[in-house]
Amino acid sequence: MKMAPMRILLSVLLLLFLLPSWSGEERLPVLHADAPVTARRVALNPTDPNQVELGGLTYLGGLEFRSSAPGFGGFSAMAVLGDRFTLLSDSGTLMTFRMDASMAPQGIRFSALPDGPGTGWSKLDRDSESLTRDPATGSWWVGFERANAIWRYSPDFTRATGHVAPPAMADWPSGSGPETMVRLRDGRFLVIAEGEEGARKGTKEGLDFTTDPVRAPRRGFVFSYRPPRGYRPVDIAELPDGRLAILNRRFALRTLFTAALTIVPRAAIRPGAIVRGREIARFTAPILHDNFEAIAVTREGKDTILWIASDDNQQFWERSLLLKFRLDV
Repeated sequence: MKMAPMRILLSVLLLLFLLPSWSGEERLPVLHADAPVTARRVALNPTDPNQVELGGLTYLGGLEFRSSAPGFGGFSAMAVLGDRFTLLSDSGTLMTFRMDASMAPQGIRFSALPDGPGTGWSKLDRDSESLTRDPATGSWWVGFERANAIWRYSPDFTRATGHVAPPAMADWPSGSGPETMVRLRDGRFLVIAEGEEGARKGTKEGLDFTTDPVRAPRRGFVFSYRPPRGYRPVDIAELPDGRLAILNRRFALRTLFTAALTIVPRAAIRPGAIVRGREIARFTAPILHDNFEAIAVTREGKDTILWIASDDNQQFWERSLLLKFRLDV
């Protein structure tokens, strides 16, 4: 009888010896729902705290979020509905909170996408880069790089309701796919690749889906978007007047991350078109410049408000910023 525990131990050790060890990515850290977060105000220009004008924008305030919790950050997409903010990280984590004109976040909570490509073990599975919503049904759509797929979720993000890997996106580079996506008010969806070259050199391939791409992934057409030289599109939002605001990002060793904001007329999106936006603002030193990847639009009275957020890549030298602007053009 005394030998039984020893036999069990030897069996376990033998099993561990025979099974191959895990040598891939470590499992994604899981944030607790109430992980601690701090937010501090930031100036648009740290060298001139009084500067508020930036091209066609007026700065209304901004925050830097910080947390010691593993897995915090990486915000690549965003939606703002009234005073409710939803930020989506590139590892499938959702950060939600409410914030009024005082810009003091209340009730910050974290959750995870309930499903998606792969097992969800690693960032390769949950490289969620774009987010859009249908205001009528409340459904959400998330674009995943690497998988080049679009998943649809219930209004409360508790379950996936469908997904698709559109044939037109099959050959997009795995690390720079559907980073830019928006559902327009007329029900169409626009998706622009970060890396796939369009019809001409210097352009990026775009897709205009006639309706929900999960239901009809073959209905629509191809166009090309020409970002500012050296930049890549990373997010898009529809303005109240139907124009499109496109956030573009650039990385260079000398300047690190910079961003440019362009405005595109809705009518410019046509089959086979080469679309060029009008640049209205550029985020370069001494202006706050970081890995800006998310944009959202709201209204305050007659004013159109743009929200821009950054992905810190969970690196010490990058930041999780949320900036608020009034659109003046």
